[in-house]
Amino acid sequence: MELGRAAKPEAPRSSYAFFFAVFALLLLTNILTALGLYLSPDINALFREDNSAQIHAYEQRITELRLEVDRLHSRQYAQMGDMNLQMHELVEQQEVLFEQHEYVRALTDLAREMGISMDGNAPEDVMTTGALPDSQIPSDIPGIVEALDVMQQETRMALVALSDAATLSTREIVSGLQSIGLEPDLGDATGVGGPFIPANGAAELSIIDEANAVATALARFGAARNALISAPIRQPIAGNVGISSGFGSRNDPFLNRAAFHAGIDFRAGTGTPILAAAAGTISHAGRNGGYGNMVEIDHGNGVVTRYAHMNAISVSEGQTVSAGQVVGSSGSTGRSTGPHLHFEVRRNGKAVDPSRFLTAGRNLAKFL
Repeated sequence: MELGRAAKPEAPRSSYAFFFAVFALLLLTNILTALGLYLSPDINALFREDNSAQIHAYEQRITELRLEVDRLHSRQYAQMGDMNLQMHELVEQQEVLFEQHEYVRALTDLAREMGISMDGNAPEDVMTTGALPDSQIPSDIPGIVEALDVMQQETRMALVALSDAATLSTREIVSGLQSIGLEPDLGDATGVGGPFIPANGAAELSIIDEANAVATALARFGAARNALISAPIRQPIAGNVGISSGFGSRNDPFLNRAAFHAGIDFRAGTGTPILAAAAGTISHAGRNGGYGNMVEIDHGNGVVTRYAHMNAISVSEGQTVSAGQVVGSSGSTGRSTGPHLHFEVRRNGKAVDPSRFLTAGRNLAKFL
């Protein structure tokens, strides 16, 4: 044993432990890397599957949105089609209303010519516009529909007012003629009535039907008015003259005893024009006993009038005269005490009170 040589040191155990740890870590890393490389297609496939599902979801959503857009477009096109159809129907409806209004206007003019007053309810200017052009498409179709409905209702109510006016006027004339014993022929035998209540639903009459009913009412009024015109209800002498002797019992001016006076006497100086109380045909023109110079007019329906004690006669037998036409002049011929007009009305050969006819004429003068 040599004392002079130094001893060789031993390697520490911790260095070996560190070396093996690093080696094990590298080995594990390589294993994991190899395993990752081995499994990478599956991992990629997993990622692709996730992306495909998400893309499929997006594509499905896009498809749904496109379908919704198509539905909206289809609905819009349908609405435009409905609007065009509605506008076409509105144009047709307005054209029909315009034609109906022209018919109503013609009836109104006819009623006025016949002397019927609507008291401000005439259907004028109910519809003043013509047909709406097809190119004009208002946005407020419900408002247009409502306006047309109002227009139609106003026209209908005007027709009702016109019908009521004609019916009431006819009734007034008929009542006046009946008061003097005349029954006009109106061409019907039935009487109907009742307040006007607008109908609803399919049972409602059209404006044309109601206008035709008005035309019927005007025809009845025309028949009543013709009967009135032919009735001897006008004053037979011009001017405001008094009556010297009435109809009925009186003292005879020659015999001074009770007698029957078949007419009424109007005070009138010689030569005062005498007028026909109604249109008719001259059935007598000449001397007639105590009547002196006399004119008799046949008015039809058994009604005649006589104008007696005339100074002059200006018509001849068989001649047709109009209401108010001069038939002669007053005088004092025949059984008379002085110039005057003796006026008689006879129905079916029997003398009736002329004053009732003249009163009816004053009451119904607005229809003459």
